[in-house]
Amino acid sequence: MEASNETWEAEFFLVGFPDLERFHLLLFSLLLFTYLLILGGNAAILMLIRANLHLHVPMYYFVAILSFLEVWYTTVTIPKMLANLLDSRKPISYRGCLLQVYFFHALGITEACLLTAMAYDRYLAICKPLHYPSAMTPKICLWLAAGCWACGFMWPVPEIILLSTLPLCGAHRIEHLFCDFPSLFSLACADVSTSTTIDFALHSFVILGPATLILFSYVKILSVIINIQDSEGRRKAFSTCASHLTVVLAFFGTTGFMYIRPAQSRPSYHDRVVAMVYAVLTPLFNPLIYSLRNKDIREAISNLMKPRWVSPVSKAEKVFRL
Repeated sequence: MEASNETWEAEFFLVGFPDLERFHLLLFSLLLFTYLLILGGNAAILMLIRANLHLHVPMYYFVAILSFLEVWYTTVTIPKMLANLLDSRKPISYRGCLLQVYFFHALGITEACLLTAMAYDRYLAICKPLHYPSAMTPKICLWLAAGCWACGFMWPVPEIILLSTLPLCGAHRIEHLFCDFPSLFSLACADVSTSTTIDFALHSFVILGPATLILFSYVKILSVIINIQDSEGRRKAFSTCASHLTVVLAFFGTTGFMYIRPAQSRPSYHDRVVAMVYAVLTPLFNPLIYSLRNKDIREAISNLMKPRWVSPVSKAEKVFRL
């Protein structure tokens, strides 16, 4: 059964948090401030890595890609959420809804793959340091990054096609902050048991698969770190891995909670709260985690903040030479 022309031309309405509607101006201000912090923090990391040659290594190559990705990941949802806080109707077109679902999941899956590539990079650097220069060449890094983007943007296509064929009916009220597969499946007039099963299987694979590979990498890494004799080297290795693991736990913990449970066990209000964590808070904390817990980034920030003081004698010498 295909979606009717009425569905394609229909207007949908995002419910959000109706109980907090009276605080919409406060929520708008907080969300706008958070969005600007996300943009500014990730842009700062990109500029720091670009400006510091000692950060031009595979690990920070992937960090830069992650920061670039987070900017677009949040831009898919937050601007529309901001607009809805100022509009009591909170409308979105069906085409706009499908586009939002596609790009949100495409970028989210790209991030899952990228975090896996970062774990692989740390595994090689710590567990196989002699092979690391040949195993993580610029060309290999480029291929890994390209593979992450390709996987991310191809993976949601079957579900988008499946969703676009379903006839939707009812009040067209989407019980969520933004368009997402579970909330749209709940509006279908037809039997969606097959669709929800496919959705569950695809999300289980794309969340549990990378999470398992990352867990395996860090089990190996920790076994090596424990045996490091040099306390300074052990501390630096723990610090580097801790920042990555914090991001991994926040991302996979919230997305796993959201997408790999049976549909009937999902309380809608709880889904919206969890969605705020992985769609807004996780991208906000990534720059903080990488700047506060990473020694190289902290040193780059410190060097950038140092005043460029030039003595009067040096200035006089320059003038004299001229």
